Formats: sequence, structure tokens, C-alpha cells
Amino acid sequence: MPIGLNLPKKNGLFIVGTEAGVGKTLIAGAIAKILTDNGQKVGVFKPIATGCNRQWEGLVSCDTEFLANCANSEMSLSTITPVGYITPAAAIVGAVQEGRPIDFDSIATAYKDICENTDIVIVEGIGGVRMPLTAEFDLLDLAVEFSLPVVVISRLGPGTINHVLMTIDCIRAAKLEIAGVVLNGYDATETTVAEETAGKVVSQCSGVNILCDVPFDETADVESQSLGEVIVPSLLDCDWAKLAQI
Repeated sequence: MPIGLNLPKKNGLFIVGTEAGVGKTLIAGAIAKILTDNGQKVGVFKPIATGCNRQWEGLVSCDTEFLANCANSEMSLSTITPVGYITPAAAIVGAVQEGRPIDFDSIATAYKDICENTDIVIVEGIGGVRMPLTAEFDLLDLAVEFSLPVVVISRLGPGTINHVLMTIDCIRAAKLEIAGVVLNGYDATETTVAEETAGKVVSQCSGVNILCDVPFDETADVESQSLGEVIVPSLLDCDWAKLAQI
């Protein structure tokens, strides 16, 4: 169902996860840093965040701060994330608990501001593609409004193949372009046959490229604003600017 935000067209990527906790923010931040280091003026955008902290400028998510730092963004945190909830749960729950429905108009206004002041955008979703935002709309409906190539982030572990293939099916049903899949958290010291072969199976069964296998890095942490030591290097072989062209 269309939300009807009438968003501007812009080169960029929409980052989604197969579920919560797969490292979307780390990967989105790393991509933003790579593009920034290559001379692009990157607009990072996380339209909705939950589990926010109340600060002097309003409700702030550590994810938003992390993305802003990775992109050296000059935009205000309230522009990068125009809708925030303190409740550490799905946005549809936070909206009810805090008595504030998601303001889609503020999302549209903030995004237009970011697009006017940047070369390329990295938009991070919240949860998986079927994460409900309201009784009528989910994250996939919001992604359709941006009409950006989608990068799917998945952890490696039990269920990886199933979760990635179902996510790809949803994205294709929405007629969005899929830029590829990033498999995050590969640990060579504890890997199993299932983990070693998951990417190959996903690619064979879906025709979607596995862009990167990102190693596990215990030094990477969004809350401490650290990209770690290996995440950025593991993503350097991808031409993110080319993938972001629409």
C-alpha cells in the first residue's frame, strides 16, 4: 500500500536486515565512511529509531550518532532521524506507548533536506522488511517510497538461507532493485559447513550477488561509536557508488 510521501529521486542505497541485531547500522556506517573517504558528500538517514535517549536536542538514537560520525555529517541528528521513540520495541508499539503516531510528513521533509545537501544517500531501515510501522504500513512500504537499490544484511547462523531468501522474495514482490547481500559476522575460528556454504546457496537459489562476507569484529560497537578494525576493509572491494546509481 503506497504511503504517498512524494520523495525526491537520489542516488543511494536502502539498508535492510533479515531481522533485528544483524549489524545493519555497522554496515550502513561503514559504507557511508567508504563513500565519504572517496570524496562523496554522504547523507545518512535513519527515518525511525526506537530505544532512544532523551538529550537536550530531543530524542536521540546512538545509531543516528554513529551514522552521523561515519559520514562526517553536518545535518542535525533530528534531521537524520526525524521520528524517535524511547520504548525499546517495534515502532508500532512505541507509537502507542508514547501517544505519538509516526509522522510520515516529518520523514519526507527531513529526507528532502538531506537530498538537497548531499551527493548520495544511505538510508537505514528498522528491523526486517515486514516490520510493522502502523496497522497499514510496514518497512517495505516505506522502502518503496524511497525507491532505492536495497542492500540486505544478514547474520551467519541457523536460518540464514531461509531468512535471506524470504527477504529477497518480499523485496522483489515490491518491485524494488536488490543491490546484493552482505553476510555479517563471519568467524573463521568457529565456522561450520552451513555457514561456509550459506552465501553460495543464497546466490544460486536467488540470483542475487553476495557482495561481502564481513568478519566478526569484537572491537566494532555502535554504542561506543567504533567501526572496529576489519569491517571497512572487508567492504572496500565493492563499488558502492555504482551500486547506488538509480
